[in-house]
Amino acid sequence: MQLGTSLLLLAVGAVLAFAVNASVSGIEINTVGLILMVVGAIGLVLSLLMASTLRGRREVVAERPVVREREVL
Repeated sequence: MQLGTSLLLLAVGAVLAFAVNASVSGIEINTVGLILMVVGAIGLVLSLLMASTLRGRREVVAERPVVREREVL
């Protein structure tokens, strides 16, 4: 999950958990909101960890000029 998706899940989950007062038969909206917030938080942590490990693994490669030898006739 990417960073933006994680933040979106957190925001939608918070709205469902704290701002919606509607009731649907068979679905507890507050519980769905909490689940979305947990999944978004896990995705946020994983995306930050992956970004930090990828940033640390960059290698600097020095470019060397190409030297070609001429044929002597």
